[in-house]
Amino acid sequence: MASDVRQLSLFGRLRSAMPNWQRDTEVPGVQLYDRALLAAVLSLIGFGFVMVMSASMPEAQTLTGNPFYFMTRHVGYLVGCLAIAAFVLRVEMQTWQRWSPMLLLVVGLMLLAVLVVGTTVNGATRWLSIGPIRIQVAEVAKFAFAIYMAGYLVRRHQEVRENAKGFYKPIAVFAIYAVLILMQPDLGTVVVLFVGTVGLLFLAGARLLDFFALIFAGVLAFVALVLLEPYRMRRVTSFMDPWQDPFGSGYQLTQSLMAYGRGDWFGQGLGNSIQKLEYLPEAHTDFIFAVIGEELGFIGIIAVLSVLLFVALRSIRLGNLCLAMDKPFEGYLGYAIGIWICFQTVVNVGASIGMLPTKGLTLPFISYGGSSLWVMTAAAMMLLRIDYERRMTLVQAVQGRLK
Repeated sequence: MASDVRQLSLFGRLRSAMPNWQRDTEVPGVQLYDRALLAAVLSLIGFGFVMVMSASMPEAQTLTGNPFYFMTRHVGYLVGCLAIAAFVLRVEMQTWQRWSPMLLLVVGLMLLAVLVVGTTVNGATRWLSIGPIRIQVAEVAKFAFAIYMAGYLVRRHQEVRENAKGFYKPIAVFAIYAVLILMQPDLGTVVVLFVGTVGLLFLAGARLLDFFALIFAGVLAFVALVLLEPYRMRRVTSFMDPWQDPFGSGYQLTQSLMAYGRGDWFGQGLGNSIQKLEYLPEAHTDFIFAVIGEELGFIGIIAVLSVLLFVALRSIRLGNLCLAMDKPFEGYLGYAIGIWICFQTVVNVGASIGMLPTKGLTLPFISYGGSSLWVMTAAAMMLLRIDYERRMTLVQAVQGRLK
């Protein structure tokens, strides 16, 4: 009883010594990680497993004769998530910062290797096969580039703000990555990398003239890439009016829209989707959100988007807190992951509802696919590690003040 009283007394002294803005969110010595963020990520991964099982069974039955084929593979991916989480949570952030250039180089070499010895699926060469494991290197590139950009902004922050040379150096690195990824081809990943790069440079205080010049150049490059490839042009025209060719170029989008229409407010019930019965291609990967809309309705859609928005905003808020504590690498990395999750969600959902052209991007934490799930898990665990180190710094600072 006496020890409990002493512990509560110490806890009260710790809280009273903290600034007001920290008292509302911190519980030093009691909660050293963000439980709400962890719960949100785990709920998304668990929900994704349920929806992948629901959406993939008809196609798995047709392709393999085993309706649980994709579900079984997804369980293997989840086991991989546990190993990745255990590793990332144990690595200090200063280690990531120190090795960020080397990580960028290794992933760049992997992108080159994909073009030489990569595995081709549906006309795209995007995967490296390492024994039984197949890795989509473009997904790893998002992770590596976010870490590199955070480290670069720490090293060259003043140069980025005052000198065009400092601004365009990471753009040159991005251009090399973009060329390698476009050769696979994978325009969607390039767009995600571009938005993340532009967003970080803007938040770092880059000059507006350089910023707007980069935006203009990016838009021109995107238009040129669309015009130069007939299949990309078909995607753009089909998303503008999918009903013009509902059994050709607009087939996937029309089927997706029908899924949303059937879902109405409360959906048809979990497992009761009609469109997943091989009417909607990629129902368990790129268009899994349409199946969610059909089975769980508008209410289910809002719930999923709310959790994803919570994770993205939590990441950006963490970036703010780290910058306020003079932890710039962690702060910029929090920004980068938040922008990445938010934008990729917008593109995936926008494509499935006909607001954006189809880009082949997965829904974070939910869509089927080992590479995407593993990389997103690593990003989420890195956020938890950043928050843990931040809270430990606060506790040590307050304890030092009390001595």
